[in-house]
Amino acid sequence: MCHHARSDAKGEDMTDQTVTQRIHESGCKYEPYVIDQRRYFHAHPELSMKEVKTSDAIAAELDKMGVSYTRPYETGLIATIKGEAPDAFDGQGKPHHCLVLRSDIDALPVEERTGASYASQNEGVMHACGHDCHIAMMLGAIKILNDMKEQLRGEVRIIFQPAEEISIGSKKMIAAGALDGAESIYGAHIWSEVKAGTISADPGPRMANTDWFRIDVTGSSAHGAMPHKGVDAVVVGAALVEALQVVVSRDVSPFEPVVLTIGEFHAGVARNVMAGSAYLTGTVRSFNPNLRVSLKGRLDRIVQMVASSYGAEATFEWSEGNAALINDEECAQRARGSITKVLGDQALANYEGTLSGEDFSEYLQLVPGVFVFIGARNPEVGAEHPQHSCFFEVDESVLIKGSMVAAQYAFDFLNED
Repeated sequence: MCHHARSDAKGEDMTDQTVTQRIHESGCKYEPYVIDQRRYFHAHPELSMKEVKTSDAIAAELDKMGVSYTRPYETGLIATIKGEAPDAFDGQGKPHHCLVLRSDIDALPVEERTGASYASQNEGVMHACGHDCHIAMMLGAIKILNDMKEQLRGEVRIIFQPAEEISIGSKKMIAAGALDGAESIYGAHIWSEVKAGTISADPGPRMANTDWFRIDVTGSSAHGAMPHKGVDAVVVGAALVEALQVVVSRDVSPFEPVVLTIGEFHAGVARNVMAGSAYLTGTVRSFNPNLRVSLKGRLDRIVQMVASSYGAEATFEWSEGNAALINDEECAQRARGSITKVLGDQALANYEGTLSGEDFSEYLQLVPGVFVFIGARNPEVGAEHPQHSCFFEVDESVLIKGSMVAAQYAFDFLNED
C-alpha cells in the first residue's frame, strides 16, 4: 500500500518536498508495524486508569526505538524527541519550537462482537472508540520523526494519555508537566463518520461542552394495589424524562446544537411495591458557553416544578465536565497544509463536528492547537459502525496516513521561524 496520494508540491521549496518524500518512504516502511501494533493493542484493551500493561507495552516500543520518556503514573507516558538541526536548541538548551503530540490509550466497558482474529481477549472490555489506533498511529509517527531528527528544529513531546473516556486523563498529564514549555499541541481521532482516506482539520468548535446531571426523586412507597396511599417515584421520574425534552425542543434556538440524554433510570424493589424513590442520570452537550450556564438553571427549575406538582421532592446535581474543543484557526490551517502535502487536496474532508466530548479540550485551555478527525469509514471492509459499538471496526489502511500527517505537522511546526 505504498502508493499514497500526494500533492504535486507546487509552491513547496525543495526542503519541504524532500521531507515529505522521506515521510512517504518511512510510511511505506512502517505501515506493517503500525497495523501490527494496532491489532496487539486491540486484543489487549484496558479500562480507564487501569492501562498498566498498555503503558508497559508502549514503553517497550519506545525502548526499542531509543526514545526517552518519563512515566509519571503507572498509566501513561511522556516521550521526547529532540531535534538535531543546527539551530534546534539555543545555548541555554531552549528549543527553537516545542510541539506536543497526544494519543489517548484507554478502552471501554463493551463486550466485543466483531469476530475479528485480533478481537479483545479481555472479557467485557473493548477498544470500541479507536484508541488502539491512536497508540499505533503515534508509535508510527515517532518512528518517522526519530528517523529524521537531523531535520527537526526543536522538541517534539508525545503524550500517551490514560483515562480519556472518564475525562480525567488530560488533567493528570497537565499536572505531571506534559505542557511545560510547550507552544502548541496536535491531536487526532480515528472517526467513523468521516470517509476513509480523508481527514478533517477544520477550525473552530469541533466537539462539545460535556456536562452531567443526576436527579434524585423522593416520593412515598406503598402497596402496589394501593397507589393512593403513597407518591409513586416511577411516575414522577417518567414525567421528568418527558418534561426535560422541552429544554431542547422549545427552550433552545434551533440554530444552537444541544443534546440532552437520560442514560439511567433506576427505581423500585419489587413488582408489587410502588417505588418511594428513584434516580435518573444523564448528560447535556452544547457548544455555546452562555447557553451551557443557562441550561443548568433551566433543568433545575423543571425538575423542582415537576416533582412538586406530583407531591414529591427532588434534588438536582450538575457536574461540569470538559469544555468544548475549539481548534485554533492558525493551527487548523497548518494542519490542512500538512494533510495536503502528504495526501493531496482530495484528502481534505469538511466535517461539521460532533457533540461527543473530548478531554483534549483541557490542553487547548492552556496552549493553542488542533484536533483532526481521521476518516475510517469504509463499508467495504466492515468499517461502518459508530464509535462505542460492539461491532466498531476501522479501515486499517488509514492508520499509516495518520502517522505520516502527524509527522509532517510536527516538521512544519518546528521549522517555522
